[in-house]
Amino acid sequence: MALIMKYIDSMQRYMDSHGDSRTKDWPMMSSPFPTLAVCLTYVYLVKVLGPRLMENRKPFRLQNTLIIYNAAQVIFSAWLFYEIAFSGWLTGHYNFRCQPVDYSNSPRTLRMVHACWWYYFSKFTEFMDTIFFVLRKKTSQVTTLHVIHHGCMPMSVWFGVKFTPGGHSTFFGLLNTFVHIVMYTYYMFSAMGPQYQKYLWWKKYLTTLQMVQFVLIMVHAFQLLFIDCNYPKAFVWWIGMHAVMFFFLFNEFYKNAYKGRRMRKDKDYDVDVQQPISDKAEEEQRTLLANGHIAGNGVISNGSMPNGYPKNGYKTSPLINGNGATLNGSIKTSTLANGGSSTGHKNGDVPLLANGYTAKLAAGGDGNAKVQLTQRKVPQQQK
Repeated sequence: MALIMKYIDSMQRYMDSHGDSRTKDWPMMSSPFPTLAVCLTYVYLVKVLGPRLMENRKPFRLQNTLIIYNAAQVIFSAWLFYEIAFSGWLTGHYNFRCQPVDYSNSPRTLRMVHACWWYYFSKFTEFMDTIFFVLRKKTSQVTTLHVIHHGCMPMSVWFGVKFTPGGHSTFFGLLNTFVHIVMYTYYMFSAMGPQYQKYLWWKKYLTTLQMVQFVLIMVHAFQLLFIDCNYPKAFVWWIGMHAVMFFFLFNEFYKNAYKGRRMRKDKDYDVDVQQPISDKAEEEQRTLLANGHIAGNGVISNGSMPNGYPKNGYKTSPLINGNGATLNGSIKTSTLANGGSSTGHKNGDVPLLANGYTAKLAAGGDGNAKVQLTQRKVPQQQK
């Protein structure tokens, strides 16, 4: 224990002597341990404690909360982009090939330093993305990619604000805040409900934009390995390797989500995405299927037919207990009333729906049902 404390003390002295004097007394800047503690708490909360607490609880809907939260993130990201751009990168005073850190106290420089700290703070606010997933029991969206992305960023940005607030590495913040403006705009419309889904066709291009962002950051950072620039090489590798890691993680997600056959259209698995279809729409969809409505492939889910009438308005004769069921278009269990013959239909034929075609059960001489597909499509369901 004494050795560990000695090491921590030595590290603290190094940070005090080499850290930026302008930020050393700012909140969370005296030591990396508070930031590290918050990040570890976040991981424990969203991966262990949160799912455990929500296990026997109903999911929160939070639609209005999500709309307000995402709108606030759009505004916050836009302000950060403006501050980083007009205190450096879009003023003509910053060089895209090599930009050393300015440690002066000029107004423009201090504006950039403050923007760096607020960018660091924004990484904590983004923890709410995951917390909302947990509260809504969307645990499948709390992926490894999502947690790594959000859990690493505050710690990564902390070192930049501590030692190099401004200069070459702030290009990362410039691009990232721009991407977040677009991203949280998508989230906001997504949370508004299914009526806005037709405007969100560009989802996969958002993921592409995120990957382009990391490529630009890689190129911008690693170019300093080949030119003479008064900027710490350690931060070149720090920023560049973060971009490499996130690029490959996002690329893997892109391939799985948009090129794989197992893509689920009713969910959104992106690191920074909540869900394109609202909880209300999902609930209505489940209700329709449970009540015997035709699903997208024409198969009746659950096959419930009270009094012999399915919900789509087509009449069938009563079945035992009023139920029939289909599985992938084939008849699973369809025992007829009255010992194998239907009532109210000539010759005991009972029309059933299977994969959008009319099927008939003909009572055979041995009492067993024979299935004949007439290959006649059923008229579209009237809504």
